[in-house]
Amino acid sequence: MNCINWLDNYFKLFKDTIFQKEIYGDLIRIKDIILNASKTGNKTIFAGNGGSAAIASHCSVDLTKNAGVRSINFNEASLITCFSNDYGYEQWLARSIECYSDKGDVVVFISSSGKSRNIINAAKKSKEVGLTVITLTGFDSKNELKKLGDINLWVDSKAYNIIEMTHNIWLLAIVDMIIGKAEYTV
Repeated sequence: MNCINWLDNYFKLFKDTIFQKEIYGDLIRIKDIILNASKTGNKTIFAGNGGSAAIASHCSVDLTKNAGVRSINFNEASLITCFSNDYGYEQWLARSIECYSDKGDVVVFISSSGKSRNIINAAKKSKEVGLTVITLTGFDSKNELKKLGDINLWVDSKAYNIIEMTHNIWLLAIVDMIIGKAEYTV
């Protein structure tokens, strides 16, 4: 295997997914939605499974710590296991939305496949209780989660690492846009 060619091709996949100028308007709209919610005392909620949960944690913490925008994520083990035990895994996140959200909050659902039942159920609950729903998905452009969002960012790929890293970069670009720069110290 020629590793130089392999890496060239691999990083081209990222270039082709991350730098889609047609999503710039959506990234700016998401920034505005998050800032407007914050100005009215609302918060931004991030949720995902697996690697997407790690992205949710990272973006939530950066949004709060670095951008000064109140944000939470649902990656607390006792919350997940308690609510999953009591309500079933497919409903734990919807119940979390019910318990921890306020009308006017923004919720960001991250799911590579857009088919995770717990995320889809939570998106439906979010719409029901008056939240603005933002989705980040990949794989099939007609995935169920994408149909539920007010704004939907979709990555045209079937590779988890490409999709997840693209989601991470897009979300952190929003955080940095709120801050006003990409380099800062705390």
